[in-house]
Amino acid sequence: MYSVRTPQQNGVVERRNRTLVEAARTMLIFSSAPLFLWAEAIATACFTQNRSIIHRRFNKTPYELINGRKPDISFLYVFGALCYPKNGREDIRKLGAKGDIGFFIGYSANSCAYRIYNRRTKKIMETMNVSFDELSA
Repeated sequence: MYSVRTPQQNGVVERRNRTLVEAARTMLIFSSAPLFLWAEAIATACFTQNRSIIHRRFNKTPYELINGRKPDISFLYVFGALCYPKNGREDIRKLGAKGDIGFFIGYSANSCAYRIYNRRTKKIMETMNVSFDELSA
């Protein structure tokens, strides 16, 4: 049991939060992403760290401890990587752009999709129909 407004009583959680904030700050600075995407950066850092950081005591990732199997990390991409989501508009003509320009900001919590910040619409979208250019990140 912990008292209200006394984070020093729960040092383990506070340290984990600090690790996530530091990772998110690094991701935002390295990718030159707008600062309003800080929550997306923290969610992506948490998603990635749960599948990659090995717990010393159990010699497994947090994902392995909860799910009992090794995580598939083949679909991970660099935060802020330039990408081209398929243009979902119906009015695309023969020579119109088939895709928009955006950058990768995370993974969908509800499906096997990526979260993309679309530069044209200035909105966050979830899609599987996307091509990545990680060399530009």
